[in-house]
Amino acid sequence: MGCSHLGFLLLIYYFLLVVLASESPKSFPIMAFDVGYTQLFGSDNMAVHREGKLVHLSLDERTGSGFVSQDLYLHGFFSVSIKLPADYTAGVVVAFYMSNGDMFEKNHDEIDFEFLGNIRGKNWRIQTNVYGNGSTSIGREERYSLWFDPSDNFHQYSILWTDSQIIFYVDNVPIREFKRTESMGGDFPSKPMTLYATIWDGSDWATNGGKYRVNYKYAPYMAEFSDFVLHGCAVDPIEHLAKCDNPQSSEAIPTGITSVQRIKMESFRKKLMTYSYCYDRVRYKVSPVECVINPQEAERLRLFDPVTFGRGRRHHGKRHHRSRISQAEATTI
Repeated sequence: MGCSHLGFLLLIYYFLLVVLASESPKSFPIMAFDVGYTQLFGSDNMAVHREGKLVHLSLDERTGSGFVSQDLYLHGFFSVSIKLPADYTAGVVVAFYMSNGDMFEKNHDEIDFEFLGNIRGKNWRIQTNVYGNGSTSIGREERYSLWFDPSDNFHQYSILWTDSQIIFYVDNVPIREFKRTESMGGDFPSKPMTLYATIWDGSDWATNGGKYRVNYKYAPYMAEFSDFVLHGCAVDPIEHLAKCDNPQSSEAIPTGITSVQRIKMESFRKKLMTYSYCYDRVRYKVSPVECVINPQEAERLRLFDPVTFGRGRRHHGKRHHRSRISQAEATTI
């Protein structure tokens, strides 16, 4: 197939993703920032604009910045629109995630969207991760390219969390479905969590395993946030009792992926997923128990990176571990 034909097919694919993305998992009210969130750190590097509809977080040589939800939640649909910094962003990490690490230091839960910056001319990468009950030794990362430049405009990133599954969405396109299985035991997030958004220096790991670091010549790095949705079961911080929505309500939490959405998800993963822990033979001789192996997916990733996803290959490089940070980042994209 000629390059022109291939380029034309890719344009059609990206167009279909954008058009089909109009099918939202649910349309929930957008709230003002100060109704649901508050400043977390880096007060000088955080600014709220347009009557609470837009928030700027920036990173410079002194500090990053972040905000946090005022409430704890046990399950729900959580969303924000983000415009990422442009130009040289190597080492920069922007995150939108749920965690209870402040309450459960040794057995915390976490659900992550992480955006990993890059050198000039290379695209941002997006990473998702799930921890349950302190299971940080089993990082469940997946990593993807995107069909757009996330620094050009705002795009929506959403997390659906129920007692049986976690679904990650980009512009209402589901990109990952993580199902609870009996064999996982307590590794599925099951305790109340808080929402966070942060920008920080991840020079040690974020870009090609730390090869490229933050260059503060290009600072401040600014990420913009809008369209805040916190639709979930709020939890009393003292009693830890959840007040969930009435299941019969039209505003109830979504329950899963439709057949049309599943087609979109499978297409996205086939075209744009570049890493999955389920196929990583460097980290796991045997895939973790919850993994469902797709032979076509395994072969595609093996061709993409034979060392990480091939069988019988040994890795002699140094590795490191941090509780929230991907061990998979040693693999160059």
